[in-house]
Amino acid sequence: MKKILAPIFISLFIFSACHSKDEVEYYFSDAERDTLLTNVITYVSENATYANTDTRFQKKFRAEYVSRLPLYHFVKLTKLENGECYFLLSRPVANLKELRRGVVGKFTLKEGSLQPVNFEEVVNTPHYSEELVVERGSFLFKELIKKGNLNEYLKMEHYVEWPDQYLKYDKEKKTWVSTGAL
Repeated sequence: MKKILAPIFISLFIFSACHSKDEVEYYFSDAERDTLLTNVITYVSENATYANTDTRFQKKFRAEYVSRLPLYHFVKLTKLENGECYFLLSRPVANLKELRRGVVGKFTLKEGSLQPVNFEEVVNTPHYSEELVVERGSFLFKELIKKGNLNEYLKMEHYVEWPDQYLKYDKEKKTWVSTGAL
């Protein structure tokens, strides 16, 4: 009996330690995840002190972005066979500790590195509890992978805060910009 139970318990332990394909841990070690997350933070957070969109990746600003790591985390990340990575990130909202914002987007990685290229924030959720960010953001994340865009969901204001009539994502500048609408 012991000979039968031992392999079963070992199999269950190994199976429970596996990660699903929508978890960052499936693709990256902890150290790689932190490097990738820091690189993504450099895109999605406020610029470091004295940095701008053109200088934000300079080494002198790296420490400030690294210091923000505890405030951000990947909720979901999937890497497709063609190299495209889709993500749902939970990030802080100003100084409101109980509220979070979801960022759903995509990128590819520069060959041989953890530096995102072709980076795009597709949508940002409104400010919510972590639970609602995960629930609504996960829906948007899955739909983005399935359909390649979220156009049909952009009017769902309980799911999408940006883009809207006032803000759009500039793929060249890699930041949100005003649409000019008043």
